[in-house]
Amino acid sequence: MEKLLVSHFQEAVSRMLSGFDHLPAFTPEYDADRISHILFEVAEKMKENYPFHHPLYAGQMLKPPHPVALLSYALAMFINPNNHAIDAGIASSKMEKEAVSAIAAMFGWAGGLGHLTGGGTIANLEALWVSGKIHPDKLIVASEQAHFTHKRICEVLKTGFESVPADMNGAMDIGYLENILKTSHVGTVVVTLGTTGCGKIDPLPEIIELQKAYKFRIHVDAAYGGYFKLVSNLSEKNSLAFDNIGKADSIVVDPHKHGLQPYGCGCILFKDSGVGKYYKHESPYTYFTSNELHLGEISLECSRAGASSVALWATQQYLPLIKGGEFAKNLEKSRKAAMTIFSWIESRDEFITFFEPDLDIIVFSLKGSSSKEISDLNRKMFDICAKSDLHLALLTLPRAIAGKHHDLEWNSDGLTCLRSCLMKPEHEDWAERIITLLQKSVSATVNP
Repeated sequence: MEKLLVSHFQEAVSRMLSGFDHLPAFTPEYDADRISHILFEVAEKMKENYPFHHPLYAGQMLKPPHPVALLSYALAMFINPNNHAIDAGIASSKMEKEAVSAIAAMFGWAGGLGHLTGGGTIANLEALWVSGKIHPDKLIVASEQAHFTHKRICEVLKTGFESVPADMNGAMDIGYLENILKTSHVGTVVVTLGTTGCGKIDPLPEIIELQKAYKFRIHVDAAYGGYFKLVSNLSEKNSLAFDNIGKADSIVVDPHKHGLQPYGCGCILFKDSGVGKYYKHESPYTYFTSNELHLGEISLECSRAGASSVALWATQQYLPLIKGGEFAKNLEKSRKAAMTIFSWIESRDEFITFFEPDLDIIVFSLKGSSSKEISDLNRKMFDICAKSDLHLALLTLPRAIAGKHHDLEWNSDGLTCLRSCLMKPEHEDWAERIITLLQKSVSATVNP
């Protein structure tokens, strides 16, 4: 299959470059043998990585790009377009606008304003920057389980920030949020649909009700979870949260997470296209051959890889963002894998659990008498799993969450747990094999 794809890629490169055959010929000077030697050296060095592409890698939030994305990205790099200006990325700028419109349509938006970014951090930065422009003297609040980037961004923007405690299931505590709204001037509430650590869903419908009384903006950080808007196998409560996502003022989603794209590719969307006025600037040396909207006119970033938009556009042609489609069904497989493995873990006497997965991230732990003992056991099992080529991750749960589920002696700051992101559709077929390796690793951990 790889050889066939490479042959198609070579044909595509020839077809693309034939568009410039009318130009006078020239030959770039480089040493092919030296390049080949260095390329092989790179290949050897890259073997040091964990096998992120393989189903037995079920640790961090890493998902391999789709082949059509990889090849389209590489194809675009022969041109190396820059989507800051149409002049520097004519075709890729058009592709970005189409690809972003498709993502907006997934959330139920037909208009608005949006573009790709270098990743979720920059996308969230732009959302909170606009929020600060609209409410310059008001707080931005987010759950304590939201991504750390929100607090950091507010420090960069010199905007007031406050964390909202999480409930025992890791989602924003709606009662604490209302107390903050009553006592502070809040301009924006960041609602996370898929926290990075535990994959939890904040109560968006309830927050929308509070918005009616307290008149704040809602920014949805769906960098990890946004594409689950398309699936049909979530709980009724979480499905309702995604059904309401279109009521937000701004949304962030990362195509380089569940969107099958290479790093880095984030996306920021605003419901009100009028926020474009905050980006207004002059660049006479950049915007000069087209009266159309240049993407740099609605972005804080300047130079930005047009190859990202080419890869995303191509992937969305191959896998349209529709409910019941192949893309959605593959996400459903990830969710099924998480539920299958979680159900097995929950049935075993050696483990404790804290909450059912909302999406495709599971958090679990071995049993023990104290938080330190349990944390040490979990680290040991993490290492044993890795030696069997099953790669998990670790997560420290705060006592405020873990302590409400289990009565432990607390002699550490938090509880280090095992965490697994079942982000690949292949994880559904590999679930039983993963369970077998977990069982062997438990035995080796508890009975060395």
